[in-house]
Amino acid sequence: MSLFTEKQETLVKESWETMKQNTPSAYVSSPPKILEIAPAAKNMFSFLKDSNELPQNNPRLKAHAVKVFKMTCESAVQLREKGEVVVAENTLKNLGSVHLSKGVIDAHFEVVKEALLTTIEEAVGEKWSEEMAGAWGEAFDQLAAAIKAEMKEERRQLSFTWPIALDSLTINWVWSANCNR
Repeated sequence: MSLFTEKQETLVKESWETMKQNTPSAYVSSPPKILEIAPAAKNMFSFLKDSNELPQNNPRLKAHAVKVFKMTCESAVQLREKGEVVVAENTLKNLGSVHLSKGVIDAHFEVVKEALLTTIEEAVGEKWSEEMAGAWGEAFDQLAAAIKAEMKEERRQLSFTWPIALDSLTINWVWSANCNR
């Protein structure tokens, strides 16, 4: 990983401040962009799955978008200060578990990144640059890498517990079948 520079951190933080000033319009456009790029993603969001509500009117989707932007901005700061993205263990475990349970794969992170970058570009207007795109992209990629690593760990742990759970179901079934005679 290359060193995240002070300039990159500044680009992310300044554009984040611009976006916060444009609230809620900046956040409203991101979630629908995800659905424009990948319409099937609607089923991955529990609060959109069975809803006919327009995504841009869904407060839970807006809140999700704000979290993604905020965590990506925080990742930029951490990359500059620590050289890595550090997410609180319980938050990271939750993110890994939720993303794994929803069937999120690497390509989905790329869709979110594309929507994120497009939304930022629209929000900051003339301030947008390839350098800003690179800074936000790197911060998002490192955050996504931390989530993917946790998903991998969760998957590994599930592969160990699944046979045990299956064996205990078999044992319980055999025990109850024999004891109820």
